[in-house]
Amino acid sequence: MTTNSRHASSYRDPSGHIYVENNVIKRIIFPSYFPQYEALKNSGFFEKAFQHKLLIPHEETQNSETQICIQPTQIQFITYPYEWSFQQYKEAALHTLKLQKYALQNDFSLKDATAYNIAFHNGKAIFIDTLSLDFYQENTPWRAYKQFVTHFLGPLVLAKYHGAEFLKTMSNFIDGIPIKMIASLLPKTTKLNPFLYTNIHLLAKYENKHQEEDVQVSKQASLSKKGLFNIIDNLYNYIKKLQLKEQSEWGNYYQKTNYSDKAFTQKSTIINDWIQTLNAKKIIDVGGNDGTFVRQITSEIDLALVGDIDNNAVDQNHYSVKKNKEKNMLPFVIDLLNPSAAIGFQNTERFSFIQRVQEFKPEATLALALIHHLSLTGNVPFENSAAFFASFSENLIIEFPKRNDSYATRLLNAKAEFKDQFGHYNLENFEKTYSEYFELIDKKIITDSERILYLFKKKNVG
Repeated sequence: MTTNSRHASSYRDPSGHIYVENNVIKRIIFPSYFPQYEALKNSGFFEKAFQHKLLIPHEETQNSETQICIQPTQIQFITYPYEWSFQQYKEAALHTLKLQKYALQNDFSLKDATAYNIAFHNGKAIFIDTLSLDFYQENTPWRAYKQFVTHFLGPLVLAKYHGAEFLKTMSNFIDGIPIKMIASLLPKTTKLNPFLYTNIHLLAKYENKHQEEDVQVSKQASLSKKGLFNIIDNLYNYIKKLQLKEQSEWGNYYQKTNYSDKAFTQKSTIINDWIQTLNAKKIIDVGGNDGTFVRQITSEIDLALVGDIDNNAVDQNHYSVKKNKEKNMLPFVIDLLNPSAAIGFQNTERFSFIQRVQEFKPEATLALALIHHLSLTGNVPFENSAAFFASFSENLIIEFPKRNDSYATRLLNAKAEFKDQFGHYNLENFEKTYSEYFELIDKKIITDSERILYLFKKKNVG
């Protein structure tokens, strides 16, 4: 990001915008929002919302007649809704409702309830758009009600019936999944559910009969604050009880892995020693499952990004983060064969996974038990995967399962009819190709296994 540049995603709110100054995120507030901002500040709302971790804290750096500038607490890495696991998505939805309820109790209300207003920071969901708060107007419905349905309730209910993979469709609907689409994809039996009929199917009917501006208002033209509290509580209670029914192969991967206890311990020790030698404070594990190996690292880590393709594994990791009150681990869902692209207007509103990781600048990348999936499942040549890791990795710790490894053998057997095309999958080709992008620092054979750990350092090309 360039110095003093307006953030590409910050053009929708006329109250102000965020910008980047020397890689620090700041927010400009225009005079049209001064009354709300001053009321929020002078009433003590901001201070209490910060204390209760409902809203990202900020400091005021400038206050003049023409503009106010605030600097929020910086978040090292932003994940987007389509990179959240089901439980993370639930937490984001419930957090939005908590803030809306607290706002109503203080005669304010959220005018925006987009999922992009939530980030995960210090192990918890946090609301990051300060200017989304407005004055509450008596006997009016919740202005952001429909937006909440299309960004939170709808995606979560669709995930319940169609699986967590459906959450990834949010990358195609930056303004929320259309309410008519949500209604059409739900089972017909959901029309018999009073809650879903009222909050989804009936809303879709209104959208069919009325113009968009009419639908922005809730189901009633007039709504008391008590009625609004009831809607918020009903949404909260329903979402809190939502659960997935699906299972996965990788959710309990380390309980049935082909590692012996000795091999598992040795692998952990090697990784831990290398991380300590590198003195790495910022780490990314791109196939980290439930975060098991990152948690074995004994040196102090500022932030570890732990991604995995499997929702249940990420859910389990998120549960552990909450249980252990870990502030330095950020789980997220990522498919390395199709990592998140840049989307939105001019493809600049939401940054690609690669761009965000490059800006994060991890000092160590872990790619454990992963290369055989990229190479044998995804048909990714070693040259391509090496270039991928080199695009953001200063140091790379990568595990290579040999052809005799049980998981690699299973993948090879699944492609038996094309077996001749995978003769390149061997140690010699792997080392030769990766040495074009990285310098080999160390390698260790994992006892009682068919796997080898490598420590590579990126070459300075040019």
